[in-house]
Amino acid sequence: MLPAAEPDSARFGSDAFYSAIGRAFVALCAFVPLLFLVQLIDNLTGQVLQRDGGIQPHVVQGLDGVVLAPFLHANFEHVMANSVPLILLGTFVLAAGARRFLAATAFIAVVSGAGVWLIGDPRTVVVGASGVIFGYFGLLVVRGVVERSWWNIAVALLIGLLYGWQLVGVLPVVDSNISWQGHLCGLVAGMIAAVLFRRRRSGAPVAETSTGDERTLPVS
Repeated sequence: MLPAAEPDSARFGSDAFYSAIGRAFVALCAFVPLLFLVQLIDNLTGQVLQRDGGIQPHVVQGLDGVVLAPFLHANFEHVMANSVPLILLGTFVLAAGARRFLAATAFIAVVSGAGVWLIGDPRTVVVGASGVIFGYFGLLVVRGVVERSWWNIAVALLIGLLYGWQLVGVLPVVDSNISWQGHLCGLVAGMIAAVLFRRRRSGAPVAETSTGDERTLPVS
C-alpha cells in the first residue's frame, strides 16, 4: 500500500503549505470577533444567551447547548482566554482542508457537549469553546502519528508548552467554574476525529515483471 499523493499544502516547507497556513490564520482571526459580538449581545440582554443556550447536564431542555455552547462564554475574559489557543490550534487544523476541519470541529463539539451533558453537574450551565480547543490539541497530536506528519505533533506540543497549565483542565477539579468534563471529552473526541477524518491511503500501483509476476512497486 502506498499513501495517497500528499497535496502540496500538506508538505512542510512548501509555498502551498505556508499559503494554506496563512489563509487558515486569517479565517480564524476573522471568526473570533464573532465570539466577542455574541458576548456583547449576551451582556446587553442580561446573560440570557448563556442561560438559555448553555449545556445543562441531565436536563432535556439543556441539550441544545451541545450545539450552542461553543459560541457562548461567561464573560469577555473567558472569550479572551479561549481566543489565542483557538486561533493557534484552529489554524493548523484548518490548514489541512476546510471539509476535514468542519467535519472534525462538528464531531468534537457534539461529542464534547454530549459528554458534558451526560457526566456534568446538573446544577451548572456550561458554556465556552474549551472543549473544541482541547479537541484540536488531541487531533493534532494523533494526526501527526496516523498520518506521519510530525509537524502536527510539534505544533501541538509547542502550544501545549505555552498553555500547559490549561492541560490540567482534563482532570477532575473542585472548582465549579471549570468544566473538566468538557475538556476531557473534547480531548478524547479530537483524538478520535484524527483517525476518522485522516487522509486516506490509496492502493499502490502494480508493476508486471517479465515472468508475469505482479509485484507492488517499492516506495521511493
